[in-house]
Amino acid sequence: MTSKVYRIGVVGAASLAGKELSDELAESPLAASDVILLEDEDEVTGKLTAAGDEAAFIQPIENESFDRMDFVFFLGDGQSTIKYWQQARTAGASIIDLTYALEDEKDVLVMSPWVGEALGKQAPLGAELHLETQAVIPAHPVTVMLGLIAARIQSRFPIHVAAATVMEPASEHGRTAMDEMHQQTVSLLSFQELPREQYDAQVSFNLLPSLGAEAKVKFGAIEKRIQSQYQALSNGALPPLAVQIVQAPVFHGYVVSLFLETETSTTVAELEKALTGEHIDLVMHGSEPPSNLSAAGQEEIMVQVSNATQDLKEGKQFWLWMAADNLKMTALHAIACAGELRRLRPSGKVQ
Repeated sequence: MTSKVYRIGVVGAASLAGKELSDELAESPLAASDVILLEDEDEVTGKLTAAGDEAAFIQPIENESFDRMDFVFFLGDGQSTIKYWQQARTAGASIIDLTYALEDEKDVLVMSPWVGEALGKQAPLGAELHLETQAVIPAHPVTVMLGLIAARIQSRFPIHVAAATVMEPASEHGRTAMDEMHQQTVSLLSFQELPREQYDAQVSFNLLPSLGAEAKVKFGAIEKRIQSQYQALSNGALPPLAVQIVQAPVFHGYVVSLFLETETSTTVAELEKALTGEHIDLVMHGSEPPSNLSAAGQEEIMVQVSNATQDLKEGKQFWLWMAADNLKMTALHAIACAGELRRLRPSGKVQ
C-alpha cells in the first residue's frame, strides 16, 4: 500500500502506550505522515522524546492543536479523551480511542481488522464501518488474542467450550502501576510498608484473582470489556468465552492460558495448521514455551498447543499457552484500525 502524508496527533504521547505507538508509526505505512505528540500535563510538555529514529517535542494541547488533523490517537488515562475528543472530531479528525473512555458513546465502534479478517469479513463489523464513522475503539489486546485464535480454529473445528485465564502485566495500566509494583518489591525486601494506591493489595511476589476494594485497577471492568468486545466482534460466529483476570507479578507482557473443547476429535497438529497465519507465531514442543520475556519486542502472538490428555494423540480437549507484548500489540493493532479508517478518507485531503 502506497504511503500518503497525513497529519496525525498522539494524545498521551508521554505514556508507555503513547511512546510505543509513536515508535511503531515511524515503521508503519503511515510513516510519511506528520506526527504531532501531545499531552495535557504541564510536567511533560516541552520535553524532548523520540518517535522512531526522529527527535520530537511533546506539545501542550491548545485550541488549535487538532486543526487539519486526519487522525488522532488517544492514549493514557482517558481524562484527556473525554476532554478533547469532541474538539478533535469537530476539526474533522478520525479518532482512535485506546483509553476505552468512549465505550458508552453512540456511534463509536469497537473494531479489530485482525479478528474481522479471521472471520472472513472484508471490514471490521461489516457494513457498520462507513463514511460517517469518525471514532473507533481498537479491541482490547486480550480480545484480539482470543478472538483471533477462536476464529481460526472455529472455521475448521467448531468449539464447544472456551475458557481463558489472563495474566495481567503492570504495564497495561501505565507507569504508576509499574512504579507501585516496583516499590512494593523494594519495600518487601527492606521490610517496609507497602504502597497500595493503585492495587490496594500486595501484587509483588504474588498472584491475585481480585484486588482491594480501593484499587484503581478494576478486574471486573476489564473482564466485562473483553467479553463484550469479543461478543460484538464475533456477532454470534464464535463460541461463548469465559475469562478470568489474574494479576501477575510481572511488569510487561500478557500470558494467557486458554482451554478449548472442540465438538469433534482432532489432533494438536491439525489445530496448529488451523492457527497458521499472520499475527501468530506457533511454538512447537521441544522449544522454550511462550513467556512474557520471550514475547517482549515481538510483533506476533506466540502460541503453543497441547493435548489436555497427554497420553492421547487425538481428542477434543486442548490447552493453548500464549504470550504477547501488550504495548507493541496494542500499537500495531491501533495502526491497523487507522488503516481501515484511512480507506474512508479522501487521498491527500483533510476532511
